[in-house]
Amino acid sequence: MDGLPERIFLIGPMGAGKTTVGQRLAHLLGYHFVDTDHEVEARTGVDIAYIFEREGEAGFRRREAAVVADLTKTPRMVLATGGGAILLAENRQALQERGLVIYLATSVPEQLRRTRHSHHRPLLKTPDREARLHALLAVRDPLYREIADWVVDTDGQQPRHVASRLAERLRPPAEPAANAETA
Repeated sequence: MDGLPERIFLIGPMGAGKTTVGQRLAHLLGYHFVDTDHEVEARTGVDIAYIFEREGEAGFRRREAAVVADLTKTPRMVLATGGGAILLAENRQALQERGLVIYLATSVPEQLRRTRHSHHRPLLKTPDREARLHALLAVRDPLYREIADWVVDTDGQQPRHVASRLAERLRPPAEPAANAETA
């Protein structure tokens, strides 16, 4: 890779660490960070749960697609996408064509652990969260892998360590000094 990519897109299931890793990675690279879910909320003035309640998942996905279409054009950006952003073909295409796509993979047990105190995730408002996460991953994992340039397992990993490793991998190797003495 010649230099840093202009745009870095983080994809993966809920609880994979996209927002936390993305914020840290952007800081390390001197890039701007945006989370698509937060941007949808900022543009609509309501939370995602409210959008799901009023417009259903299809309404939310339309709003999310508009955000993805806009933000994937922003230079020097780390973008954390919602877990289902890859469901729409136009989102997958925009992500794949406009930047480096990193799939932060995580297992269902890890997702359960990381989301156990979360009450703002509409897709987890179900009596059997584990079954829902398995069902979501069965549909989404192939789509994540289809567009990912890199797959990074985040199970048991601290977000700051994941971000640091990504930053190291993204930075080009230092050029040898032009006037270094040869042996």
